[in-house]
Amino acid sequence: MAQEKLYHYLIHIQYLGFRYHGWQKQPGVKTIEAMIEKTLGFILEESGFRILGASRTDSKVSANQSAFMLFVRDALDMEALQSKLNINLPNDIRVTGVEEKSRTFNIIRSSKVKEYLYLFAFGCKSHPFCAAMMHTVQEDLDIELMKQGARLFEGQHHFGSYCTKPGPKTCLERDIRVCRIEENTEFRASFFPEKSWLLRIQASGFLRYQVRLIMGQLFKLGKRDIDLNRIQQSLSGSQVLPLKEIAPGSGLILNKIVFQAD
Repeated sequence: MAQEKLYHYLIHIQYLGFRYHGWQKQPGVKTIEAMIEKTLGFILEESGFRILGASRTDSKVSANQSAFMLFVRDALDMEALQSKLNINLPNDIRVTGVEEKSRTFNIIRSSKVKEYLYLFAFGCKSHPFCAAMMHTVQEDLDIELMKQGARLFEGQHHFGSYCTKPGPKTCLERDIRVCRIEENTEFRASFFPEKSWLLRIQASGFLRYQVRLIMGQLFKLGKRDIDLNRIQQSLSGSQVLPLKEIAPGSGLILNKIVFQAD
């Protein structure tokens, strides 16, 4: 029996995650995946389709560049699809591009680099409007010490302490390409503090809550609750202890995904 032909479209999106319980569809809560499926069902008039996301972001996490695959039986006008999606999706989700892919393209395996940013400020309480995309620590932070601490995460390490509920086959050895604390020049707003900061971290993939757990340890380091040796020990794999300090999701942004050519 001949296999049914499907058309494969890579749809690039941005979203503000503050109102959503993450990407993945879950019963009883609002998620990005559920909102996109509902909108596609309306546009495509319930014709057969399915979607697959490139990354499962957590509750309140935003995305500057993310994507999902759309699999449909009939060819679509890509420009019209983008226009209809943007008309019907809520204002906190935007489609930035649509491209057709071959059957050999795998959105999970073709994702070669993911970059996350974690925005934060410190020293005094920020304007309430910042809450949707920036975390504020009201205590003073030692930024220079945090810069040193961030560099310790670069390279290949055992991240067993930086993951929640790993499965029996989860690979806890991960290679972090970039991990830096920088002054925030990526995002600006009139209500942002005069100076804000970000963690920039890049890898081919991340464990569940890994970036937020790393940020939690860097906040502890900046407050001088721990030292650099403590971070080095946590990456050695000699003693895997779950870390409790998970930075809030609203400061985290999936900044970009680099895909391998089709």
